[in-house]
Amino acid sequence: MEVHNCMIVFHFLLFVFFKVADCSDVSIIGGKTVKNNKPWMVSIQNNQRHVCGGILIEKEWVLTAAHCKLTLQNTDSVTVLMGSLSLKNKKRSKSQRVGILRYEHHKGFNMVTKEHDIMLIKLSKKVKVKPKKLPKKEQDIRGGTKCIVMGWGITNLEDKDGSDKLQMLAVRAVDRKQCKNDYKGDFEITKDMVCAGSMEKNIGTCRGDSGGPLECKTSRKFFSKTNIVGVVSGARGCGDPKKPTVYTFLSKEHISWINQVLKKQFSSTPF
Repeated sequence: MEVHNCMIVFHFLLFVFFKVADCSDVSIIGGKTVKNNKPWMVSIQNNQRHVCGGILIEKEWVLTAAHCKLTLQNTDSVTVLMGSLSLKNKKRSKSQRVGILRYEHHKGFNMVTKEHDIMLIKLSKKVKVKPKKLPKKEQDIRGGTKCIVMGWGITNLEDKDGSDKLQMLAVRAVDRKQCKNDYKGDFEITKDMVCAGSMEKNIGTCRGDSGGPLECKTSRKFFSKTNIVGVVSGARGCGDPKKPTVYTFLSKEHISWINQVLKKQFSSTPF
């Protein structure tokens, strides 16, 4: 009974401090349908119902947001769907559904402050899908950088269910100092977070987009390349220009943590 009450408190706090962070409520508002297949883009589901987005980074590992675990809970009812742009109309030859073995989250994860909101999910078997490569080093993202976010979250504030078709939205990175000011009084924006959003109202991530990827153009001396630089963590409201979406940044700390987990040969204690 005591554990049950604690979980109720957890969900309440999550809603109060991060309205779109609960991935069971997670879609992109004002975006457009993705046309080209993204086999590495996965839908993490509980009893075959979309809960969070995720990124296949190895044949048996999915990267997502740590707060998604609060909704997923029992591994027996959780599966990962990949290889399909539509959650309903899946072509058997392309889509693949697999179970999971365990969760690995960053030890510094804090549900209230949203620090280190990052998690890896170990799949029950290796999949026949090409993973998405992550940058080997931290990529500096300056304010104004063009980015893309994807997800199966709601596409209308009046909708209860997420989108059937994968959505994408063009956003721009927000200067960290500006984002700190935007969220002053809510929580601290750290060096392990990055913010991105739109200047227009009612355009942005919303319920159901948690765990999805933020891809940005990262500059080099002679060329620019698009890399995944963050994972959707949440925002205060949906599509509010003054409250841009906060992403878990693939910082030096987080990239190091991911590599450490992937190198483990034995099971670790799930949280």
